[in-house]
Amino acid sequence: MNAGLPEQALPAWRRAVLKVGSNLLAADGGGLTTRHAEALVAFMAASRSAGRQVVLVSSGAVAAGRAQLRAHAPSGGDLAARQALAALGQAPMIALWQSLSARPVAQVLLTHDDLRNRRRYLNARATLRELLALDVLPVVNENDTVAVDELKLGDNDNLAAIVAALVDADLLLIASDIDALYSADPRSDPQAVPLPRVPVLTPEVLAMAGGSGSAVGTGGMRTKLEAAGKAAAAGIPTALFSGRDAATVSALGQGRLHGTLVEAARSRMQARKYWLRHAPAASGGIQVDEGAARALAGGRASLLPGGVVAARGEFHRGDLVEIAGTDGRVVARGISQYGAGEVGRLAGRHSRDIGHVLGYSHGAEVVHRDDMVSMGEIETAGEASP
Repeated sequence: MNAGLPEQALPAWRRAVLKVGSNLLAADGGGLTTRHAEALVAFMAASRSAGRQVVLVSSGAVAAGRAQLRAHAPSGGDLAARQALAALGQAPMIALWQSLSARPVAQVLLTHDDLRNRRRYLNARATLRELLALDVLPVVNENDTVAVDELKLGDNDNLAAIVAALVDADLLLIASDIDALYSADPRSDPQAVPLPRVPVLTPEVLAMAGGSGSAVGTGGMRTKLEAAGKAAAAGIPTALFSGRDAATVSALGQGRLHGTLVEAARSRMQARKYWLRHAPAASGGIQVDEGAARALAGGRASLLPGGVVAARGEFHRGDLVEIAGTDGRVVARGISQYGAGEVGRLAGRHSRDIGHVLGYSHGAEVVHRDDMVSMGEIETAGEASP
């Protein structure tokens, strides 16, 4: 551990995204090594025992693919070569994590299109939630094999921030070979000092970051701070720490951080509720019965098909809609898992009937409680911007 970094408490969290960089997995002679991965898997196991969930975003596929081909590996950095190496290296990268994990590991590959398309975004979200519910470790990576430059997410630091928002994480953990953010590049400036806490990512703070510090990775401290900025905007704090120090990784399991904490301006729930209450809603909406209206007004219930009376107007799966009682009073706003036509067909039915009625199912809820804000919450919070 760095003696200049004071120990600090990690923010309370129930679900986290852990990003592991290529430099922690790449072996000196090529290929992948479990040397640093073992401590990270032990941390995830300890978190699981404590009732917490972790989604893993792992680099290393390109490095693993290059090692598979050895002398025949393409030396150029063109897109086709990177895609081929990534395709080849995905299997050994997943195999590495499965060899260390006592529970099943699932590979999830995402592209820019998966996250900008409303239906695919919700499908990815539902899949990750279901994997966590099944006690499976999701290992996420960008689908480099099919992504093109203009549609690439960029790097796995920023992908991790996007996934953190996707799964409603409370914390983003970025493990690399750097133990913290420094006031300058410590490799070239002996006066550089580590910063244990960053309340706000200002231009001055971003200027402290340099370029990529690894021959096998695509990102450096700059991309880590960019990712932390994306996470902060979603109400998610970010912890930057050394994944090469087993004691540092072990301390995370006890809720202690030896690294840099980039704070979020507000909590994840505050950020999400703020967006739900202020974002423009679709022109259509959902009418519910009195029982559902009372339950939704309390802010702790999901909207199930049985509470739906009718769908009003037009809206699509993934649209933000207003939910009103039979008297016309809006009781909540939320993201609908089904389009207007589907909601109309499901009105008054039991959740178990969804597959029979529609021939498919996007989940038991019409609107999940995590994707909803009640009018009572809006009134309590007021209209001041956090």
